[in-house]
Amino acid sequence: MIVDFLNTVDSVLYYPILIIVLAAAGIYFSIRTRFVQIRLFAEAVRTLIEKPHEAGGVSSLQALLVSTASRVGTGNIIGVSTAICLGGAGAAFWMWVLAIIGASSAFVESTLAQVYKHRDRRTNGCYGGPAYYIESALHSRWLGIVFAVFLISTYAFGFNLLCSYNLQSTFETYSFYNPSVTPWIIGVILAVLVGFCLFGGGKRIVKTTGILVPVMGLFYVILAAIMLIAHFNLIPSVIVAIMQDAFNFQAIGGGIAGSCLMYGIKRGLYSNEAGVGSAPNAAAAAHVSHPVKQGLAQMLSVYIDTLFLCTATALMCLVSGVPGTAENAGAMYVQQAVSTTFGTVGPVFITVSMTLFAFTTLLGNLYYVHNAIAYINKKKMPGKATMAVIHVLCSLVVLFGAVTPMDACWALADITMGGMALINLPACVILGGVAIKALRDYEFQRKQGRNPAFIARRIGLDAEKLDYWHHKERDERE
Repeated sequence: MIVDFLNTVDSVLYYPILIIVLAAAGIYFSIRTRFVQIRLFAEAVRTLIEKPHEAGGVSSLQALLVSTASRVGTGNIIGVSTAICLGGAGAAFWMWVLAIIGASSAFVESTLAQVYKHRDRRTNGCYGGPAYYIESALHSRWLGIVFAVFLISTYAFGFNLLCSYNLQSTFETYSFYNPSVTPWIIGVILAVLVGFCLFGGGKRIVKTTGILVPVMGLFYVILAAIMLIAHFNLIPSVIVAIMQDAFNFQAIGGGIAGSCLMYGIKRGLYSNEAGVGSAPNAAAAAHVSHPVKQGLAQMLSVYIDTLFLCTATALMCLVSGVPGTAENAGAMYVQQAVSTTFGTVGPVFITVSMTLFAFTTLLGNLYYVHNAIAYINKKKMPGKATMAVIHVLCSLVVLFGAVTPMDACWALADITMGGMALINLPACVILGGVAIKALRDYEFQRKQGRNPAFIARRIGLDAEKLDYWHHKERDERE
């Protein structure tokens, strides 16, 4: 009954509500920015090689890597395979559409995070995100708190519950897997490791996985490339199958909640998080001379996640010839697909990759949670006792995620993430004019051959009401 209720809420939330909001916001921002996500693609790549504007600060590339690390993970593997198994091959196409349209939303939200970010007097760094631009520009701290609560619900509960489930599901393909026992064992081990790291230990574990994850990500891309080369002759027919399924409107109209359109949007949004309001928290940390630089950089993160990694998974599964069904939805479908080329080594590699991806994703998610807690607590972290209780609860979520049914995990993640988007995207639409003016100012300076520098009054803003840029302008005058 609980799972049915969650699935009902999930279906109503995404159709018709969220699908309309996502499409309307993405199209609106694309038109207002004159398709910045396509027009300034080369400029976005160029900004990544720039050094941070302040010595010792976070560069655009570093902020991009942080946000990409939070996007790239279990969703790129299991989310894509689940969408294809349950929705059909056409789900891949609707992921592409969401990425291209959503990239404009990612540009706007990250540019706004830069404009309204705050300076950290203690570390000389900077921080911000949707809660901060909602409070600063819309003068609504209560709505900022509501957004922060949804963020905590999403990253401490929904996403971590799902991440834990996804990890344990990679073991289902092995003979030793016992559905009554193995998930509990994996859940306990994972919860203990996460708790150990959260309570100040495990620094070496975090550092090691931080090094291994990019390496495993690179090997995953190589694995996908080898599979695609081995089945190169099948790629054209797979592309045709994707397009035919994507535009099978009779099938979509017959049951839109379970169609490739809806699964493509749900799993695409879960993977790239464009417009959800998570990436701006990382974007605000970058030290750039102009907010638009980070908006352009974060736009690329959506492309890397969906058009590159998600596409690799989708094509890899589809060219393998393994049928995607409800029974093998998730990790099993990917493992069966790679085994057609790599034998028994393939599934083991997926399990190892998923273990590293899931662990770093769990800890990365809780970084966002800490920032949201600090915002609610008037920009400072609560006492040690309160944080200890929070860390214990987060560890328990990881434990129970491993033994929670798949449908419930996906529905909870979709619902909490949808709540974030329904607050963040309307706020971005209301404040979108600021990002548009900032973009025009940036392009004007680039046409003059200058390295764009942000001065608030040029776009009609009062620098004294912008914490970071007010102090920056004052320091430069002095």
